[in-house]
This record gives sequence, C-alpha cells and structure tokens, in this order.
Amino acid sequence: MMTPTRYRRFLTALTLCTSIGSIALADYPIVSNRYLADPTSVVTKDRVYIYCSNDDESPVEGGYNIPNIVCVSSSDMKNWTDHGIVFDAERDTSWAKKTWAPAAVERDGKFFLYFGNGGANIGVAVGDSPIGPFEDVLGKPLITHGTPGVQPAENMWLFDPGVFIDDDDQAYIYFGGNGDDNVRAAKLHRDMVTLDGEVIKMHAPNFFEAAWVYKINDTYYFTYSTTPKAEMRIDYMTSKHPTEGFSYAGIVAAQPPLNNNNNHAAEFKFKGKWYHVYHNRIVATEAGIPTGFRRNIALEEFGYDENGAIIPVEYTENGVEQNGALDPYQRVEGETFAAQSGIETEPSSAGGMNLAHAGDGDWVKVVGVDFGEQGAKSLTLNAKAQAQGAEIELRTGSLDGPLLAKAVVPPSDDWKSHSTEVSPVTGIHDLYIRFTGDENSELKLDWWQFASN
Repeated sequence: MMTPTRYRRFLTALTLCTSIGSIALADYPIVSNRYLADPTSVVTKDRVYIYCSNDDESPVEGGYNIPNIVCVSSSDMKNWTDHGIVFDAERDTSWAKKTWAPAAVERDGKFFLYFGNGGANIGVAVGDSPIGPFEDVLGKPLITHGTPGVQPAENMWLFDPGVFIDDDDQAYIYFGGNGDDNVRAAKLHRDMVTLDGEVIKMHAPNFFEAAWVYKINDTYYFTYSTTPKAEMRIDYMTSKHPTEGFSYAGIVAAQPPLNNNNNHAAEFKFKGKWYHVYHNRIVATEAGIPTGFRRNIALEEFGYDENGAIIPVEYTENGVEQNGALDPYQRVEGETFAAQSGIETEPSSAGGMNLAHAGDGDWVKVVGVDFGEQGAKSLTLNAKAQAQGAEIELRTGSLDGPLLAKAVVPPSDDWKSHSTEVSPVTGIHDLYIRFTGDENSELKLDWWQFASN
C-alpha cells in the first residue's frame, strides 16, 4: 500500500494542476485523487461499484507494478466514494503477485472478484460484500495456459477476465489477449470458482484485450479493445448465443482523448441509463509527469438506435448528468466527492476510509446536495487534527460562495464528532468542503451529516 509520504509526492504534482476549470471537473476524470485503470463494474440496486487496476504503485519512470485492486462506487454517477484497496495479491494469496484488470460479479449473496496475475493466469477471490474483504478460496489460479481448451494460443495474454451471468443463470468468464484467435470463454459452475467443461475458443477481429460481455433482450454484446493498428478503439460484436455466432457490429468508442496508449472499458446500465467507463491519462498529463503507467478513470453516457446498434460514445469533460441527488441527512463518507484539490485518502482506524493529511486550502466538491424544502439546521462532522487552528468550512456553489457552516477541530489522536449550527439553506446545491490550518494541522475527515431539526 502506498504510504502517505509517497502519496503526498504524487498529490503535490496533482494539486498544482487541479482547479475548478480543469481536472476538477467530474467525469473526466471521475476519481482524480488516484491513478486507476482497467475499469469494470458491478451494479447493485442503489450503487455501482467500479473495480480498477491500481496504478498508484507503478513507477513513474515505467513498468506496471499492480499488486492490488481499488474499488470506487457511486449512487448518482457524480459523487464517488473511494473504498481503497479491496484485494492485494501479495497479501491475500500465496501464489499471485499481480492483479491486472479485475472484474467482479454478484451471485447468491456473494461477490466474486476475478483478476489477471499479470498475463500468466487468472485467479478468483470471494467476499460477502462488494468491497470485501475477499478471500482466495482456491489457493491457486482458476485458469492457466494448461487449462483444457486454452491451447493452442500463439503469444496469448491470459488476463482481462470479464464475467457474465445469463438469464438462465449460467455464468461465463471471457478472457485473453494479443490476437484475433486469442479470445477465450468458459462456463462457470454455480460456485463461480470452478469451470464447467473445457475452455471455448472464440474469434474477434483486431482483438487486443479487455473482453466484456452483457446482454440486452436476446442479443449478446461482446466489447473489446482493438490492436494499435486498429487505433485501440473499443469495438463490439453481437450474437444470439453467449459463446458462438458473434459477428462484428461496429465501434463503441474511439481511442479516448489524452490516452494514446492501451485502452480498457466496460458498459453497464444503472437507474435506466447506459454508461461507458474507461481510462485515459488526463491526471498525469495535467500533472506534467510521464503518462504511460499512470492512468485515471473517466465516464460517459451512451445509447442505442432503434435496431439495438450502439451509438458511438462522444467524449466530454463533464457530460454525465447526476442520476439522483445526494441526501445530506444521511451519513456521507468524507471520501465521497466529485472533485478535489490536494486530497488524500487512507484506511480509517474507525473502519472504511477517511480523507487524510488535508492542508490549508485543500478542498472537495460534492455535487447536487438536496437540502429539501425544510432545510438544514445543524451539521455534525467526525474529524481530527494534529495541531491548533484546524477548521473545516462548508460553502455552497463555489469555493468563495456563501458560508454554510464552519467547524473548529481541536487537536486529538481520536475521532471526535463536532456539531455546529448552519446558515439557512434549502433546495439543491453543490457543496464545497474546504480545510484550513497550518502545515502541521494534518486534518482528517471521516464523515459528515446534516440535520433538519
């Protein structure tokens, strides 16, 4: 795990370029406090969880050092909660060292997390919640180059698992890379950790990596990243069968702006809208560091025509609409925000994550907070600081907008709740949480919550 000192080096560069007019915009990127890549999704009733390769650990000079998986989630597609590292190969297995391009799925009250151990083999871990903890129940890979049906495969990358459960409850795993004939699929038993029969060979034109499958009515969509000669787009095929009969159908999305390298995406439906989650390299670009091994997550809405063909994604910097307002009268985790400047997150001694090492002038923006018609009367924050003079301001609309509340956070080694009255506020507003204090303040925020009485 990246230490606060190492993480501060990254964020020092990031903060220099973060402003309301540049990468502070949501969607492009949606998580600007971390370097994350290779996103895939799990949709529950009220949240979507995005599982990512963690580029925070990769050396800026070059090379993929990805030993763990980070998960972020949202209930409204604007404000994202950082759940931190949910699985670490070196910590949580006896055989794997890497966790490239994870994918997860829910079945029978369990969550199954699949990952590539580099390009060598594929593992699976199981948890009781979408954010883990996840256990390596097999103690070995699920799929290797020796698994029946994988071979023959010329220069095949055995990674990038995508998992899909059909309407008849049959589960499938798709994987592979580096060749049109290097697409593979397999049935999974109900336990989701053993294969049901031999691996099935598939074909996709210009197939490079990032296999992903979903279904609409009776049509299966297979999306994937194309080769460099095919511009590293996300293309797709369709079929009436989950593992055969696929034919090329077109382009999902061109190579993203500010990417110019490998491409990886997933498509999902949430609260009636379709989304394309992908990575580009805007955070590293704006920070002025080499972008090859430091990627970040971004998001777009997309749709289909009357025949079910995908209408190609149009990339924007802030084009996704909020899909439901945020309720400030429920506990809101400090690590939930749409944009930030200078902010770090870390595992909390109280459980989960918290905002950490906030300095003078650092801030987060929370989009679309609905205070309702009655309005808020008070605010409670759970926070701590290391030195006198630490304060947390909440403003509406902008960093210098109307002051809604201010809380003084005295020095303490323990989390303490601080309550304060608030200025009258009703309706929906963007909320800026700004931290003040000297360089020794070391402000940390666990959660916040408004009250209407």
